[in-house]
Parts: sequence; C-alpha cells; structure tokens
Amino acid sequence: QPWDANMILDDGGDLTEIIHKKYPAMLDKIHGVTEETTTGVHRLLDMLAKGELKIPAINVNDSVTKSKNDNKYGCRHSLNDAIKRGTDHLLSGKQALVIGYGDVGKGSAQSLRQEGMIVKVTEVDPICAMQACMDGFELVSPFIDGENDGTEASIDKALLGKIDLIVTTTGNVNVCDSNMLKALKKRAVVCNIGHFDNEIDTAFMRKNWAWEEVKPQVHKIHRTGAGAFDAQNDDYLILLAEGRLVNLGNATGHPSRIMDGS
Repeated sequence: QPWDANMILDDGGDLTEIIHKKYPAMLDKIHGVTEETTTGVHRLLDMLAKGELKIPAINVNDSVTKSKNDNKYGCRHSLNDAIKRGTDHLLSGKQALVIGYGDVGKGSAQSLRQEGMIVKVTEVDPICAMQACMDGFELVSPFIDGENDGTEASIDKALLGKIDLIVTTTGNVNVCDSNMLKALKKRAVVCNIGHFDNEIDTAFMRKNWAWEEVKPQVHKIHRTGAGAFDAQNDDYLILLAEGRLVNLGNATGHPSRIMDGS
C-alpha cells in the first residue's frame, strides 16, 4: 500500500518510474526526487523530454563529490576485487577490454591496470577517447573500421579472439552484443559495472546458450547451444553476476569512505 512519503531517494530511476506508473496519487505529497546514478539521470531526462516527469528532480550524480569520487575511485577499488573473488584468476599479463571511458570506465581501466593487465579501451565519445589515449590506454574498436552493421561480418574477430576479460561501463544497452559474445576467446570472463544487465546481451545468452552455475553469481555460458551441455566442453564464457553490477554481485561494492561523498 502507498504511504505518505514526501521524497524519493532513487538509484537507477526504478522507484521514480514505479511511482509514476503504479502509484501516481503519491505524487501529490512528494516534493521531489534525488537521483544518484548516471543511468537514473538519463531516465529522468527522458521522462522530462516526454512530459512524463511530474515532480522536481535533483541530479545528485553530477555533483563533483559523487561522479568524480564514487564513479571513478569507487570502481577503481571494487572492480578488480570483484573479479578476483568471483574467479580467483591471476589477472596479471592478461588482456582486458573496457567498453566506455566515462568516470566509471576511467576507474575500471585503472583498476585492471593495477593488477598488471594489458588494458584496451573502446569509446565513442571523442573527448573521452582522447583522455583514454592520453592516459596510456590503447584505443580499439570491436568492429572492423569502427563500423557496426549489426552482423557478425563487422566484428573484429582477431581482436576479440585475444581478449581474456571484457568489462562494460557505459549504462547503455547491448554494448557487448551477441556478435561480440560469439567472437570472444574461449573461457573469457565477461562482466558489467555500468548499471543494468542489458549492457551485455544476456537475453541472447539465456535463449541460445546453456548456463552452468559454478557458484552463486558465477556461471559458465556454454556456446554450444541451449539446453544440455558437455561437462568437458571448453567453449564457454565466464559470466559474473549474471551481467548485473559485478562489484555488488561478486564483492561488497564501494567502501563507506567513498559512499560518504555520494
């Protein structure tokens, strides 16, 4: 049952959307919403553009103490921790691809570099791409000549066939799509630290490939078809946290010192 709330404190825009769609009567007493994530801010802007946002909204995410603290340094702390807890892999000397070089991507790339990984970055924004280059990361594209025509033919299979770990950091949809997943190296680790589980095309993986739970929040995704799988099969991906936030699914998120500022 709805209650007499007077403020929404949101993370990702979910609560704001639910109240607008299912409990609109509550909006009469709600003074506004504070949103602390990049993804949530994008959803609020979309609602505003469509005339659907009925209450004032404060963008907490773009506060310097949040985006330049939590997004960057929190992810720098928690990403490598989550991957090591989930896989117990030695990361040093392996090749990683970070998709996106915003604040989360910057912290993530640094986190993997701290482990001694060979880190490559893919980024569509020219300023962020320049920053990645100036920070010493190799700029690459998973697509031949940087053009994605939606087919397997456009995938740079030579690049993805050498990647040991891929991390999505964008808050966007299908930035690691089915064609990329097909081209990845056998036994590559796939994870997301952006926001929802649709950055990686997990819907395709659930429909077409067999899932084997190794332990909670760690799955082998057998690329040999749906249904049954051969336990001796080595053509699989290791998916962490089912494509959701890896630092929450496989570790304990950001330290309290980081969250104090956000």
